Amino acid sequence: LPASVDLEKETVITGRVVDADGQAVGGAFVRLLDSSGEFTAEVVASATGEFRFFAAPGSWTLRALSKAGNGDAVVTPSGAGIHEVDIKIG
Repeated sequence: LPASVDLEKETVITGRVVDADGQAVGGAFVRLLDSSGEFTAEVVASATGEFRFFAAPGSWTLRALSKAGNGDAVVTPSGAGIHEVDIKIG
């Protein structure tokens, strides 16, 4: 994370996109959807499948879209800090 990020104030959702064998899926599109399913943001996973969003506390759905398949994961950060979640695609 950049040195300017204050983890006592920022809510960071981070993780990796992985396949059924746990191998990284690079280049996947990762979408952040709010509790009502509305699109909020999108990033492209790194070559090692890693992604990061800055979000507010609450319930979020992460949706990964890739040539290898798609997958969803839900994360519910209750406050500031790093919240890790992996998205398994199938």
